[in-house]
Amino acid sequence: MRNLRLANIYRHIKKDLERVEDLLSQSMATNQLELKQSSTHLLRAGGKRMRPVFVLLSGRFGTSNKQHVIDVAVALELIHMATLVHDDVIDNASLRRGQPTVKAQWDNRVAMYAGDYIISRALHIISDIQILKVHQELSKAIFLMCEGEIDQIRDLYKPQQSVKQYLSRIKRKTALLMSISCQLGALVSDAPPKVIQHLKLYGYYVGMAFQLTDDVLDFTGDEETLGKPAGSDLRQGNVTLPVIYAMQHLPEVERQLLDSFLSSQGKHPLTSETLLLVQKAGGNEFTLELSKRYLNKALDELKKLPSVQEQELLKMLAEFIVGRNY
Repeated sequence: MRNLRLANIYRHIKKDLERVEDLLSQSMATNQLELKQSSTHLLRAGGKRMRPVFVLLSGRFGTSNKQHVIDVAVALELIHMATLVHDDVIDNASLRRGQPTVKAQWDNRVAMYAGDYIISRALHIISDIQILKVHQELSKAIFLMCEGEIDQIRDLYKPQQSVKQYLSRIKRKTALLMSISCQLGALVSDAPPKVIQHLKLYGYYVGMAFQLTDDVLDFTGDEETLGKPAGSDLRQGNVTLPVIYAMQHLPEVERQLLDSFLSSQGKHPLTSETLLLVQKAGGNEFTLELSKRYLNKALDELKKLPSVQEQELLKMLAEFIVGRNY
């Protein structure tokens, strides 16, 4: 049923999404065979293209330059892909979307240059848009995303972290790119300023809800549906909200099991017993409840938009993101 709802959303922008997919493939053209193979590796693995969908639906609130909307959708998906390729190097990850990562298929050096190449293609595509604010907002978002990534590296394996630290980190790592997808889609289509602002906030709140849900799925999903082993974030030292909550609410004896793993910098094995402690403490439930609160904030922003079909589709998309189980 949930897949059916997502398919229904995509059906309304089918031709535009097909154009985005074509341009994504075309953008990787290069005579350097290894660079072409490595940079298109993640593209071939698929994906839900959430960020292009946000761009395309937000672009429907304006009236001008459909090609600019397509170009923004392609550029932001490429930037997203590049961050994933780089993340897999940082995290030493071997699987992404159920397939070997670029760094696993080739090596770290090729993966880093493949990610850089993908970013260069994104910047080339969006350079055709002669709207200064588009480039200012995009460069600011990339800058903040880098800050978030550095903060995550700094906080690896640190057992004592605050909810505020975590929320600040995921705002920059995840929510900003979804927010700017909605903002720039509306901006290049010449939507009214108030509409752009509401869409920007909608994207931010949905992005926060998306990451919160994702962090729970990392504990509750299985490798077949996630495309990576359960508990991958914790194994890599990323202390997410379910763990932060557990560290604050577990009895001392049980908290020491989590603390022991984190203190070992991942040298101790992460057992299923340790993973279950997060669920026992109520970390997953707490995180999902916060995700729903962000969802409600996103839906409140949608109510301030014109009552058109795209408003309902964005509502369905937000509800899908929070309610998904994979």
